[in-house]
Amino acid sequence: MLSNFDFGVILTSLPYLFGQGMVFTLSLTVMAAVGGTVIGTLIALARLSGIPGLWHLAKAYVELCRSVPFVLVIFWFYFLVPYIGAYAIGSKTPIQVGAFSSALITFTAFEAASFAEIMRAGIQSIPKGQTAAAQALGMTYWQTMTSVILPQAFRNMPPLLLTQKIILFQDTSLVYVLSLTDFMGAPSKIAQRDGRLVEMYLFAAVVYFTICFLASFLVRRLQGRFAVIR
Repeated sequence: MLSNFDFGVILTSLPYLFGQGMVFTLSLTVMAAVGGTVIGTLIALARLSGIPGLWHLAKAYVELCRSVPFVLVIFWFYFLVPYIGAYAIGSKTPIQVGAFSSALITFTAFEAASFAEIMRAGIQSIPKGQTAAAQALGMTYWQTMTSVILPQAFRNMPPLLLTQKIILFQDTSLVYVLSLTDFMGAPSKIAQRDGRLVEMYLFAAVVYFTICFLASFLVRRLQGRFAVIR
């Protein structure tokens, strides 16, 4: 099998693989990571607020996202939301969402649940005495969180946040179900076109391994450097 291995097909496909496939993957990863971090922080604050209704809603959201297969969520949003939206606005035709918009919204919403748990753990790692001291000074819950707790909690979370972003980078390969050209979809199309499955899938695996290994190595180097000194 390896005697017929063709490196040429890899070299000639590099502009397409990285210029379109990798660019798409990195763009989706960055946008979903930023959106997921922001929304996840709000969900974590809502879950720790203790406000009836808001606390239960945040918990239900996290538990739902963590209990449903991600690929199923992508299917749900892409195929069902256009019809649900059309029903809500009284339209006879499904609303146009688009494959990329579906992927971005789904990844952001789904990752927000994971980021929320990381945020919640980071917030709870701060001694409760600091919260009590802030409240004794007359600060509200939101003032305490934004001015006292969150700045310290974020220092504890970079390794976990980066680890979750590595997982997100790997998960973006699931957009193949929407026929989008990410870094997994690009070599798949070339493999089917040229009949070079071994070369394309092996190259994709090597690239994914290299990027994730280097990112994981960086996380290990950062481990312990961001912890709050007590």
